[in-house]
Amino acid sequence: MAKEKVLLAGATGYLGRFITQELIDRDYETKIVVRSKEKVKLNAPNLEIVEAQVTKPDSLIDICKNVDIVISTVGITRQKDGLTYMDVDYQANANLIDEAKRSGVKKFIYISVLNGEKLRMLKICEAKEKLGDYLKSSGLVYCIIRPNGFFSDMADFLKMAKGGKVYLFGDGKLKLNPIHGKDLAKEVVNAINQDKKEINIGGPDLLTQNEIAELALKAYGKKIKIVHLPDWIRKFALWCVRTFTSPKMYGPIEFFMTTMVMDMTAPLFGKEKLEDFFNKEARNN
Repeated sequence: MAKEKVLLAGATGYLGRFITQELIDRDYETKIVVRSKEKVKLNAPNLEIVEAQVTKPDSLIDICKNVDIVISTVGITRQKDGLTYMDVDYQANANLIDEAKRSGVKKFIYISVLNGEKLRMLKICEAKEKLGDYLKSSGLVYCIIRPNGFFSDMADFLKMAKGGKVYLFGDGKLKLNPIHGKDLAKEVVNAINQDKKEINIGGPDLLTQNEIAELALKAYGKKIKIVHLPDWIRKFALWCVRTFTSPKMYGPIEFFMTTMVMDMTAPLFGKEKLEDFFNKEARNN
């Protein structure tokens, strides 16, 4: 039986690169949408590369023709090029959903964020959740995958650790289990043939913020120095960035500062260890 033809949008991002490789390795007929073909260094007999702008519906016409599954990792962490979260995380994906419906796509898989439904008040999550609502009402068979933070999102711990101290809000006992893009890509591709509508997912190690701070400090061979800040400092800093900077600036800061005081535990999955990632990053910096 021939495998489904899969279209992937957001293929040149952190997660998109891993999903592209996973699809190729599993022999899916793979079509990736990119803004510039020059960014793609891959070459495989089952890979087709097409140029399009997901923010421009006209460039997506017939892009889903003969496609069975659409996977989208389209989204931005920092607003740039004059584009907002609503322009990209919501509208660009909505354009893709409309085109998928028009072409009779069997299933649409969207990568969102863990606890996004509780975080609609944040600029990043507001757009992602609005898109989730749009997908659910589209009539398409869908799956929304909600990962915990990526290993790459833990870079803030490493930056602080390099300076010799890690600053945390509260007692540092809240837990999270970030996931590597390689592990997440496997579960995204697994979702093609699963019936789950929503999947919460994290990495294999459930760690407290204190433990993550220790791993980051050890990666640089530093003494364990963790400073626990009272929560009023976080609240005041959040008020300042929201009051005196634009959403373009405060979007990612707002998300980081809010999730730092939430339990971000997700079902454990994968093999990649945060400790190994930290050690590798520290060696390369």
